[in-house]
Amino acid sequence: MASSSSSSSLLFPLFLFIFSCLIAVSSSRRSLIDRPLPKNHPKSGFRFSLQHVDYGKNLTKIQKIQRGINRGFHRLNRLGVVAVLAVASGHDDNKNIKAPTHVGSGEFLMELSIGKPAVKYSAIVDTGSDLIWTQCKPCIDCFDQPTPLFDPTKSSSYSRVGCSSGLCNALPRSHCDEDDKDTCEYLYTYGDYSSTSGILAKETFTFENEHSVSGIGFGCGLKNEGDGFSQGSGLVGLGRGPLSLISQLKETKFSYCLTSIGDNEASSSLFIGSSASNIFNKTSANADGEITKTMSLLRNPNQPSFYYLELEGITVGAQRLSLEKSTFELAEDGTGGMIIDSGTTITYLEEAAFTVLKEEFSSRMSLPVDDSGSTGLDLCFTLPTEAKKIAVPKLIFHFKGASLELPGENYMVADSSTGVLCLAMASSKGMSIFGNIQQQNFNVLHDLEKETVSFVPTECGKL
Repeated sequence: MASSSSSSSLLFPLFLFIFSCLIAVSSSRRSLIDRPLPKNHPKSGFRFSLQHVDYGKNLTKIQKIQRGINRGFHRLNRLGVVAVLAVASGHDDNKNIKAPTHVGSGEFLMELSIGKPAVKYSAIVDTGSDLIWTQCKPCIDCFDQPTPLFDPTKSSSYSRVGCSSGLCNALPRSHCDEDDKDTCEYLYTYGDYSSTSGILAKETFTFENEHSVSGIGFGCGLKNEGDGFSQGSGLVGLGRGPLSLISQLKETKFSYCLTSIGDNEASSSLFIGSSASNIFNKTSANADGEITKTMSLLRNPNQPSFYYLELEGITVGAQRLSLEKSTFELAEDGTGGMIIDSGTTITYLEEAAFTVLKEEFSSRMSLPVDDSGSTGLDLCFTLPTEAKKIAVPKLIFHFKGASLELPGENYMVADSSTGVLCLAMASSKGMSIFGNIQQQNFNVLHDLEKETVSFVPTECGKL
């Protein structure tokens, strides 16, 4: 964590929701949560390795951030957010904001297996949606994926979900043929016209720790359109709704620990259930006096899948920014607010707040502002030609329940090839988003029972 002084030193280089909500979420969630645990549910919980989608590529930090911003542009639109970037990137920033919807694409992949015999595939991990799905044979319209299509006819544990089931009723959009009430057909549409449609089914899923869990509901996609999913062979939703992996495993806790975006050696981790509690307690005890920060979560009836934080203010250096109280509030109509999202690369702040932050940050930096636009980030500074320590203002997010001071490398990134130092944040219209760069090397625990999120500093690559 950064020191409590007005600046900290860094060595050079520095380191949707579909249409509208048609579900009574609380009752649907309860009907699933109250059912018995899936068969073979391990008491020890689950652990998964996560790989960044750019893992193993010969890219600099700034290049990875740029690629993440480009991938995330449609994701922001799915979230009902318009990113306000200083540099034109081939997108029209003045497009109308699309109706809120589920998110879809993400920045991290996990491996799991499906069926009996088990067939391995990689899936995008998404904390902004619920449905678990993969592409299936006989595929009518599918995108290219890195693994073979799942063939349900070759699995002895595959079964279709009936129209009267809680899983089918939890879908925002489903269809049942009058002559076939044993088959629940689904359509899951995303804000950029990407979609998956097919048959809702149950299967046995096998996870990294070789635990197999039967009866997991998932979408067997027969028609899948869009370019936001091709990094993997499907998607695993970790949202708050009843169709997510968390809800179907009847768990109330999960955590993830994301390594630095510049780390090309270590993988990140995801923990579900008791393993999330155990590893979080262990990292808290080993934090060398650092205090665990726990913040409240909000619910938004209009966006029930998302994890909303209550951001009350921001400090730059020694200055608490002068912002309207309503700047980050979640409005009664479901707009505004801030979500924590592992699938968005950088943090986006409501436009008025970012303008104030940018001005305060610039006034506290001893480096000249770089206006070349070479990185695509909104605020950059020209680095000195000689290597020396650079003082950057501390950055603190004041959430309801706790204030989180970020390490310098979680908001500043240097690019030696262009000689700039940039703030890994941007402006937005709509909701604000706490991105994954700001969460790196924290163990981030979501407690759905207590409705909190907790952070503890952790060397994620060593877990």
